[in-house]
Amino acid sequence: MANFTIIRLKNARFYAHHGVFDSERANGGHFEIDAELTCDVREAEKEDNLRKTLDYEKLYYFIKEIVSGKKFFLIESLAARISNSIIQNFPMVQKVTVKVRKPSPPLGGVVEYVEVEHTENRK
Repeated sequence: MANFTIIRLKNARFYAHHGVFDSERANGGHFEIDAELTCDVREAEKEDNLRKTLDYEKLYYFIKEIVSGKKFFLIESLAARISNSIIQNFPMVQKVTVKVRKPSPPLGGVVEYVEVEHTENRK
């Protein structure tokens, strides 16, 4: 069985225009993203070489481009798009779990945040 390393990007914050209500899509709001990636980075560990591991900065900007690009009605769809895109574009990632949080959602009451979690495995 292969050895894997877990790499986490925690609480990346973005301003974007996702939501069901017209006001959310027009005015935008804050979104928080966590990504947990299970990776095979044995070569990078042996050689201490950035080019052979997951570049955290590239991952951050990759996620930012998705979050800031297309407007989604559902954070479920956003989480699935991020997860699927990471698997497709980062070959060393064997499994990814993405959490998307929407702070202070418009639910008619006080709620700190709503969060969805989506996991994608390499096939």
